[in-house]
Amino acid sequence: MRENTQNTESVFEALSKTAAAETAGGQSPSPATTNGLPDDVERELDDLLAQALSVLPTEDIEFTDELIKENLDEILLVLITLHDGTHGDELLSDLSRYFDTTLSPGTVYPALHALEEAGYLTLQQKVRTKEYSIAEDATVQSMVEETMIQQLAFGLLLSAFLARY
Repeated sequence: MRENTQNTESVFEALSKTAAAETAGGQSPSPATTNGLPDDVERELDDLLAQALSVLPTEDIEFTDELIKENLDEILLVLITLHDGTHGDELLSDLSRYFDTTLSPGTVYPALHALEEAGYLTLQQKVRTKEYSIAEDATVQSMVEETMIQQLAFGLLLSAFLARY
C-alpha cells in the first residue's frame, strides 16, 4: 500500500469524529457543508476518489443500475453513514447524483427495511418521514470492508485468469 493512501478505517474514523463533534455540546455550530455533507468529509471523499482514479483504469467503467443494485446494501450504509442519518428521498437523490442511476423507491425502501430488520439501521419516525441511522458503526464498517475485500479478491482472481490467455 502506498504511504499516502487512505484506508476505510480512516474514513470511518473521520466520519465518526465529525458526527461526534456535531453532537457534542448540543448547540455546537454546524460545519460548512457541500451537497449536504460536511466539507471535510466531502474533501476526504474527493481525495479517496482521486486516489482510486489515479491507479485504476476507470475511463471505460460505468456503474450500471444492475451493479448498483447488487451492491445496494453497502452503498446505502455508506451514504447513511456520511449523512449521520437520512431519509429515503435523500438517499434516492444521492444515488442519482453520485452513481448516475435512477432506482425506484420500490427497490430502495425494501433494502432499507431489510437492513433495519438485520440490525444494521435504526429507524426514527419523524412527522412526515422516517430517518434511518447506523445502528452500530463497527458492524457496518466490518460488513462494508468484508464486501470490499471479497470484490477485490474476485477481481484479482479474474485478472489472474485473463493473464493466462
